[in-house]
Parts: sequence; structure tokens; C-alpha cells
Amino acid sequence: MASFDFYFTRLSYESGDWDVDIRMPSNVLNSLVEYTTLRVDPAERIVALSDPKMLQAPFCYFAGHKLVQFTPQERRNLEKYLRGGGFVFVDDCNHDIDGLFAKSFEAEMTKIFGASALKKIPNTHPLYSCFFKFDGPPTTGGELNGWGDDLVHDYLKAIEFGGRIRLLYSNKDYGCEWDYDFRNKRFLAVDNTRFAVNIIQYALGA
Repeated sequence: MASFDFYFTRLSYESGDWDVDIRMPSNVLNSLVEYTTLRVDPAERIVALSDPKMLQAPFCYFAGHKLVQFTPQERRNLEKYLRGGGFVFVDDCNHDIDGLFAKSFEAEMTKIFGASALKKIPNTHPLYSCFFKFDGPPTTGGELNGWGDDLVHDYLKAIEFGGRIRLLYSNKDYGCEWDYDFRNKRFLAVDNTRFAVNIIQYALGA
């Protein structure tokens, strides 16, 4: 089997709708090939949050629109993974801080890690400068037009252990923003998947 520095793992879960933005992973993987020297597995891997295999992943993606209600095994695996040094990027596809996904997911984080675990991170955080330079989280088109709360969220939230982000949480719907065939990047003035490169490089210890 080929040796890879990185592979993209999407977490499935029993509640909600996890299989969203299906072109996004291949687009992000293309960006890693284009901008970095990482040896990247070109195939997305889908692993159940309840499966012990997810504990071995270098990076996990978790997204949806609907109710998030974890099973006991899903809760145990998520806590073990994050406390053990794993990294999960959670993306609210509703881009709505008052929406069903946001409220139910945040309630789950409170249940597992406590009410104060999920905190806003400053826009000076190393996440925003570990590869490309950003002044904070890039705005998405969905924040400005579309459903949701019609607000631009000028922050991301995170759960940290040992001074490192272990769970990065976005209400900005980046998955939808990056959900296009990578060959269409040539039509963009600026490649909007560059922030995904930062997230992954940070996850890998940059």
C-alpha cells in the first residue's frame, strides 16, 4: 500500500445528514497537491464516527444541516480522538448560528467537554498564518446571500487541548463554498480553497 502523509476522512454519523458537498474533498486534496509537498491520497475515505478506525485518521471532516445527536459510542470515540491529539473540522452547512445543526452540535460538545470548552478563537491565531496569510476566517458567499441568519461570522470557534486546536468549528459553510470541480479554479481570481490548506497544515502540526 502506498505511503501517504495525508488522507481526507469524512465522518459519517447516525443522526443528521453527513454526506454533503461531495466534490469538496477532491478539490481540497487537489489544492494540497498544488501548494504543498505532502504525499496525498487522492481518494476520500468515509469512516463512521463509531468505528475505531477513525481514531487513526490524521484529520477528520464532520458536516451537515440537520439534528446532531450522538450515540454513546460516537461520543466516546470523539472524546478519545480529540484528547489523544486528533483533529476534526466541523462545518455547519446551514451557516446559521441559531440553526438546528449549530444548536444540537454545540449541545453535544457541552455534554462531552463542558459548557466552556468551545470558544471563539482570535483572528491572530496561528491557524490564519501557518501557510497562507489571512486576517481571520475568509467570508463565504453563503453568508451574504442565501438561507441562514444572513450574518457574516467574523470568527471561528474551537476546542483546544494542550494549547492546540483539536476541534475547529465553523458556521460559515466552507464545504459548500469549496464544492466545485477543482478544474474550475482557473476561473477564480483567488483560489478560495487556500484556507483549507491552512486548516490541514495546522492539523498536521504546522
